Amino acid sequence: MPYDPTAPAAINAGTTTDDTAQEPPTLPTDRHTGCPFDPPAELTALSDEPVRRMRYADGHLGWLVTGHAVARAVLADPRFSSRYEFMHMPVPVEGMPGELPPAPVGDIIGLDAPEHTRYRRLLTGRFTVRRMRRLTEQAERFTAECLDAMEQAGPTADLVEMFAQPMPALMICELLGVPYTDRERFRDQVATIFDQAADAEAKGRAYTELIQYLDELVLAKRAEPTDDLLSELTASDLTDEELAGIGGMLLAAGLDTTANMLGLGTFALLSNPDQLAALRADPELAGQAVEELLRHLSVADPLVRSALEDVEVEGRLIRAGETVTVSVQAGNRDPRKFPDPDRLDIHRRATGHLAFGHGIHQCLGQQLARVEMAVAFPALLARFPSLRLAVPPREVPLRERANIYGVIRLPVTWDEE
Repeated sequence: MPYDPTAPAAINAGTTTDDTAQEPPTLPTDRHTGCPFDPPAELTALSDEPVRRMRYADGHLGWLVTGHAVARAVLADPRFSSRYEFMHMPVPVEGMPGELPPAPVGDIIGLDAPEHTRYRRLLTGRFTVRRMRRLTEQAERFTAECLDAMEQAGPTADLVEMFAQPMPALMICELLGVPYTDRERFRDQVATIFDQAADAEAKGRAYTELIQYLDELVLAKRAEPTDDLLSELTASDLTDEELAGIGGMLLAAGLDTTANMLGLGTFALLSNPDQLAALRADPELAGQAVEELLRHLSVADPLVRSALEDVEVEGRLIRAGETVTVSVQAGNRDPRKFPDPDRLDIHRRATGHLAFGHGIHQCLGQQLARVEMAVAFPALLARFPSLRLAVPPREVPLRERANIYGVIRLPVTWDEE
């Protein structure tokens, strides 16, 4: 039966096969097509065979999933674990040990049920669409503040430094209840942690200081609660260590991804003048444009799972202990799910994309990210009608070796009135 990505993927069905006769490929990572927004050509070419063998960085023989429907099926199946200590990394990561340790306290991303369920139930009600929409006013205020500073620094600026990084950082501060007097210190620590040019020692020091700060913040919220997420969670049965860990997890999961979506998303819009013009002409398209940018760019890639038992997927037997790499980029460019997938089209209804994952580990803060981007992109284009790159596109430095893809800097310029 031909593969149909519009239908639910077949799990525990079909003929079991094991394609180990030839040496399996490693994960394609080379973006040599000349387009900074497209996945490696070798990766998207694999979507005709949505599940195949793959060689991992440590020699482990696991699997690669590139088809959209199969990706959703694997991510939704509780027989595939998210626990870090079971995983093999698809590519080498500098500074990361060969064998991953268990998730730190409060990091729900690296947990399975029932531990994951306990945390998720406590947090889900605090990340509803309605509640996140209430943060729109704060997003508009922080966006305006960042654009004011950028305009004063202009008419040339680094959009990453002036806008893409500080705006979501201010939103995280608001969510966690970081006092205004501490926000500059908080942002400096965060900026160092995510700075591609910072050395390991500086990043380690900034991370230690940030965790210490979160520990102090939790104690302050217990003593004197305010109107924020951490204060609300102090009324639960979570320990101080768990609360600080959750704060760190929300920061790591929500800040770098949104910042790089804002930076890379602006780069993509500036590189597609027709899409830029369409969004500028109709800001009401912002929500739809955000979904298409999420699909098209897929900055958080790949997702990794490990089989807890033997599972048959699309005629392939994935044995217990084998790691599965789910390529978000390939799934979001699957032509049988998204016609003409390599074209950025903000009029496309990109529902069902995998940018936030799928299943019980689907991104907890996805609604917050949507609010931030839906406010930020139209406001940026309205403030600077003549916004354009200040350097040739090929000179924009990319985060090619980071686990979150994006731009390191985005020099832009505009005409002063």
